[in-house]
Amino acid sequence: MQASIFEKNILNKKHVVIIGAGFGGLQAVKKLSKEKCLNVTLIDKKNHHLFQPLLYQVATAVLSPADIAIPTRSLMHRKKNVTILMDEVTSIDIKNKIIVLEDKEISYDYLILAAGARTGYFGKTDYMKYTYGLKNLQDALRIRNKILTSFEEAENHPENAEKLLKFIIIGGGPTGVELAGSIAELSNHIIREEFRNIDTSKADIKLIEASSDLLATFNRELSVYTKLRLEKRNVRVILNTRVIKIEPNKVFVKGIEGENEFEASLIIWTAGVEAVPLTIDTGLPVGRNNRLKVNRYCSFDNHPEIFAIGDIAEFSEGGKILPGVSAVAMQEGRYAARAIIDEIKGREKKPFIYFDKGNMATIGRKDAVAELGGFKLTGFMGWLMWLFVHLFYQVGFKNKISILITWIWSYITFGAAARVIQEPLTEKDLKI
Repeated sequence: MQASIFEKNILNKKHVVIIGAGFGGLQAVKKLSKEKCLNVTLIDKKNHHLFQPLLYQVATAVLSPADIAIPTRSLMHRKKNVTILMDEVTSIDIKNKIIVLEDKEISYDYLILAAGARTGYFGKTDYMKYTYGLKNLQDALRIRNKILTSFEEAENHPENAEKLLKFIIIGGGPTGVELAGSIAELSNHIIREEFRNIDTSKADIKLIEASSDLLATFNRELSVYTKLRLEKRNVRVILNTRVIKIEPNKVFVKGIEGENEFEASLIIWTAGVEAVPLTIDTGLPVGRNNRLKVNRYCSFDNHPEIFAIGDIAEFSEGGKILPGVSAVAMQEGRYAARAIIDEIKGREKKPFIYFDKGNMATIGRKDAVAELGGFKLTGFMGWLMWLFVHLFYQVGFKNKISILITWIWSYITFGAAARVIQEPLTEKDLKI
């Protein structure tokens, strides 16, 4: 294994390695990059930071991939003590403080694990063959292609339209609600006048949730409101119903009324997430869904130099595990960076305290729910708040402007410009 070129440049500076360029990792590197006593290496399999809360809009043809993804290097090019590596971590030797990549090793003084999560199936791995998850751009584009292709095939063969336009979303959290509402918006308004042989508004959209309410972490008043508003958009909301089996284009469920079977041309799974497999091989304590169990310092008792943040971490506060949302990841990322700086400068390390800024989810055009502190917003006001917050936290000025213009255009015209069906690249396409 060749010697790391980074060790030669570190000199007497402490070396911090961050794995993952998501919300948490990005916040950590921004704060650490301001310290001249540190060198920082940011490692990610992708070359971009992804604004995941808007992935569903790529999946439903509202936004293009470039609107919500920005090259990581362009965000860090002015930060001279930060090195970006597009590479995959194969293992971590925590005893000797070494990160093993595909063709090199990198030593570290501090390590921040922020690799995020992937779609989780609660051990039912066979579900992966029949469903679509939504955790990255590839997932979003696959869903978009499938939705758009279903409408095109139905137009060509209207006798099969009823079968082709059946969409099932499993999981009634924010992603499931937003996907269901956005597909309904697409079929009821955006493309309805563009087809001649079919009525796209007759698309059959089902949202299945195992618990008694949608948006389980929200105030119940908002959950009930969300259900009613989705149903007004012709989304069939099925509560208290759990999935017991999935086969090609079929979902088998069991609810209050017994067992049932639903057909679908597209099945989207948003019911669970789990930490990326990296967590299994570290030797660090693992909790539910492969998440690393951290202490109140977002670290580990036996390895205080290692931090885990965001979706990869299981942080318990007041007996409750913090949710895997961007707000948690960002706060933990800033905290981990500050904890490292405090230790280097000899300051007392304080435990992490999460400040809950609330929850929000959009249902459709001019309609969203939000709870901020003791305030609850619905409808148009909730939608405006949702727009403002998502634009505020979007990374990159160009992306903010692009998204704002797209949203304004979509609002005025009921349009969705990103309706290009992109065929996946084959091996032949990749040969030069």
